[in-house]
Order: sequence, then structure tokens, then C-alpha cells
Amino acid sequence: MNTIERADVQSVLAQMRTMREAAQGAMLDAMHTPDQATTSQPIQKSDFGTTLRTAIDQVNSTQLQSSALTNSFIRGETDDLVKVMITAQKSNVAFQAITQVRNRLVTAYQDIMNMPI
Repeated sequence: MNTIERADVQSVLAQMRTMREAAQGAMLDAMHTPDQATTSQPIQKSDFGTTLRTAIDQVNSTQLQSSALTNSFIRGETDDLVKVMITAQKSNVAFQAITQVRNRLVTAYQDIMNMPI
């Protein structure tokens, strides 16, 4: 494994650690801060549709990148099989995650539709 892949893997691990620490810090901050109703800070709202569209676009770009890298490997333009495989796995994991989100949304919709009035 050459240094580019190690740097890529190390950067992904560093990002994961940073996100975990940020999430843990946010939980601790939430436990020690008063309710939002008593604070004067405005609450930032994000549109669910926009967030979902952004996630889908990111998965799509990951898949396009993986496809382009795979095709360049097949054509012989690159010989970095490790990078091709890592990109393919990232694409696969992203697709599986977005599929699970879709499945949970469909299940939630069905549960709501089956509620008695």
C-alpha cells in the first residue's frame, strides 16, 4: 500500500474521530444548556427535503467517481487497484446507507397511513 492510500485512509479515520468527538461534545453541551425556549439564540431550521436531496446527490457523485475510476482501471489508464477498490467500497456503503434511509422512510409513511383516524 503506498502513501497516498494510507493518507486517504488516515484522513477518513481522522474525520470519523472528529465527528465522533463533535457528537459527544454536542451531547454534553445539550445536557448542560437550558431549554431552547429560554435562550435568545435563533433556532436554525433545515429543510428535510433539501437535506435528503443533498445526501442523494453525494451518493450519486460517489458512485460516478467510483464508476469513472473503475473504467479508467479497465482501460489501463491507472494501475492503482487499491484506490479503485476503496472507492468502490465507499460507493457501496453510501448506497446501502441511503437505501436504509429510504426503507425507514417508507416504513414510517406506511405506519402513519395505517393509523386509525
